[in-house]
Amino acid sequence: MTPYPHLLKPLDLGFTTLKNRVLMGSMHTGLEETKDWNRVAEFYAARARGGVALMVTGGIGPNLEGSVLPGAAMMTTDADVANHKVVTQRVHDAGGKIAMQILHAGRYAYGPQCVAPSAIKSPISPFAPTALDEEGIEKQISDIVNAARLAQQAGYDGVEIMASEGYFLNQFLVTHTNKRTDRWGGSYENRMRLPLEVVRRVRAAVGEAFILIFRLSMIDLIPNGSSFDEVRQLAQAVEKAGATMINTGIGWHEARIPTIATSVPRAAFTWVTQKLMGEVSIPLITSNRINTPGVAEQVLVDGAADMVSMARPMLADPEFVTKAAQGQAERIAPCIACNQACLDHTFSGRLTSCLVNPRACHETELVITAAHQVKSIAVVGAGPAGLAAALTAAERGHQVTLFEKSSAIGGQLNMARMVPGKEEFHGLVDWFQSCLDASSVEVRLNTAATVADLNPFDEVILATGVMPRDPQIPGQDLPHVVSYIDVLRHAVPVGDRVAIVGAGGIGFDVAEFLLHSPSEAASNDMETLRDWRREWGVGDTEVFRAGLTEDGPQPDAPNRQITLLQRKAEPLGKRLGKTTGWIHRTRLKRHGVTFVQGAQYQEITDKGIVIADATSGTTLVPADTVVLSAGQISETALVADLKGAGLTLHVIGGADLAAELDAKRAIDQGTRVAAKL
Repeated sequence: MTPYPHLLKPLDLGFTTLKNRVLMGSMHTGLEETKDWNRVAEFYAARARGGVALMVTGGIGPNLEGSVLPGAAMMTTDADVANHKVVTQRVHDAGGKIAMQILHAGRYAYGPQCVAPSAIKSPISPFAPTALDEEGIEKQISDIVNAARLAQQAGYDGVEIMASEGYFLNQFLVTHTNKRTDRWGGSYENRMRLPLEVVRRVRAAVGEAFILIFRLSMIDLIPNGSSFDEVRQLAQAVEKAGATMINTGIGWHEARIPTIATSVPRAAFTWVTQKLMGEVSIPLITSNRINTPGVAEQVLVDGAADMVSMARPMLADPEFVTKAAQGQAERIAPCIACNQACLDHTFSGRLTSCLVNPRACHETELVITAAHQVKSIAVVGAGPAGLAAALTAAERGHQVTLFEKSSAIGGQLNMARMVPGKEEFHGLVDWFQSCLDASSVEVRLNTAATVADLNPFDEVILATGVMPRDPQIPGQDLPHVVSYIDVLRHAVPVGDRVAIVGAGGIGFDVAEFLLHSPSEAASNDMETLRDWRREWGVGDTEVFRAGLTEDGPQPDAPNRQITLLQRKAEPLGKRLGKTTGWIHRTRLKRHGVTFVQGAQYQEITDKGIVIADATSGTTLVPADTVVLSAGQISETALVADLKGAGLTLHVIGGADLAAELDAKRAIDQGTRVAAKL
């Protein structure tokens, strides 16, 4: 019997049946924009082969003014139909079903031609939209309907109409963006007229035997967003208008509350969907931070939804569903919700991938094949780069020995997972261990490899990581001055007043770590979710419009008084992740952390650290403990000796380039080096 009977149970839609309750949610990958339709097709086909019942593409624009970006994929012509047929045929051959998301960005469109219900500029776009007149509104409806009709001709099993996350249709629904006084604005009946007209006309155009998903924003998380009564009214009207299923959207892109970052508790918003259960008779899909089959199964057992949407987990492991069905959940590469290779890439105009799985969206380019010649390979260092290299080389058939000087694998991942809000890294280390256990890799822990140890191997991959950079501050040898490594390992006592030297990603992590004591850990998932909602000011949508509490965010009192110091004369955290940096900065500021930029370190005394800056002159920052987190340098002690011994050497990860705790680059580089051996 399967351990996930609810998740793997078929879902009968009447005219068609989905083989399980797993939806791969829509993601902007950038693949469609490459115009390499074989590459697009292989991305989706890999997930279909992996057992996903239904996939939704990234957002496809119905016209130029609604496209998210200049050059973004659209469905407007017969040529588009021909291209998309390559994708749908490949997915169907792989046993899957696929729906095309029709996404009209409205005022979120990154171009001067953007349109909206009212001429109100988005805070996340430089372009003010043009307010639509009656003729313009009719054009948008007709173009969306045309996109749906063409999608059906292209072989899609359905479409998803995007009406959440603050996009075009969502903008008509709320007074935050809809200031109209005609029949498209004012009362809620008027404001929901446009999305309902779209659903009715799409259904009329595609017939009954075609999946029509409506992506409904169930909690806007912005001022003047929808109330729960309005959400319920819209859901019921959408059902009558012809929707097959309703998918859950959470938060607008401009909302200042995190919704999918790793610090958001798992399944943090399924309660929003659950409120609608029983209010409509069509299936409801829930979403956000559901990343394991166990979590997904429990969501369904609890009656929170009829189906579960998991998007980024399918980047991390296209075989997610198959492995779950086979009882191998521990072998599923985990989505750690880091955003580093997916959303950060998307919002930087780069092709999406995945920190855990660098083959995501690169299936036709990064190909892992059997080695033509089996070699003996030594990998030195069991951090993310070394682990990725060892496992990839072994998968190809090489004889691999992995040397690690410490007593456990993981490298600096073991420090990252100690930071509150980064608990998902535990699962990443555990996954690496399960992969090693199932592989042919010989693992030698507690072994600092020497040239003599490595000399017998055909090739050596050096993944020895990084060492802390010495900031060379007078007084740094005082007893109350400690390294970030010792802090994150709980190896040293830390006082009530702390100065952290260095405000890169590690400095921010150390500050977060020191704001809390181990005794503050929540006792269960419900307590964790309750605390998180209080911290960010998220309330019951039946009480608080759009889910924003009247009191706003209520963070816990900080455990310590912390000052974060940085030499660079730029805002602290500027180089953090594009989509997550604001979360880290906000959390630290709300907990009273003092940010100091442009600090010149003069000396450390028994009373703190003396700094100088252009505005305040020389200042003493009082501190009981000074933590050194001033960057890293590559650990390359073996390089010269190995080259001198004539060994074939590949240097990867932090040993190649010391750049914070960059697991994304490390895993990608380790995989690519091993793929070419």
